[in-house]
Amino acid sequence: MVGGIVVLRADLGSIPAEWRQSREALPNWPFNDAYAGTMTLYRPVGAAELALIAASGYRAFPPRLPEQPIFYPVLSEAYAAQIARDWNTKNGATGYVTRFEVRASYLERYTVQIAGARMHAEYWIPAEDLEIFNDSIVGTIDVIGSFAESPESAKE
Repeated sequence: MVGGIVVLRADLGSIPAEWRQSREALPNWPFNDAYAGTMTLYRPVGAAELALIAASGYRAFPPRLPEQPIFYPVLSEAYAAQIARDWNTKNGATGYVTRFEVRASYLERYTVQIAGARMHAEYWIPAEDLEIFNDSIVGTIDVIGSFAESPESAKE
């Protein structure tokens, strides 16, 4: 049962082979195919960007501003949380972590970029490609975490 739930969030290929071989067959649920061939990505956002995501019905990220030539979804929840917590909470703001699925076939045209440590893996999607990126999102953009500036850091 748990394996069936896990495979709904991760593609079957990401499950270790020994686990797949020892599991019972997955039920033939109608939505199994919806997430087949997708990759889970994360995006740290501030309140203004989250409001625009909400206005899209949690289906699209807003266009980039002129000073934002790339859109960078990240590959790990920990990295997204680090950005939301450490960068997006300045001056009393709140940072949010979003999670969403993107068709892996779309992402094949981009290479993963490492921005610092190995855990800082992200895609660099040119701003002009964001509409196609949004069309490649499967399901909705979910808010999975939020961070507010701590009172101690506000005093610094």
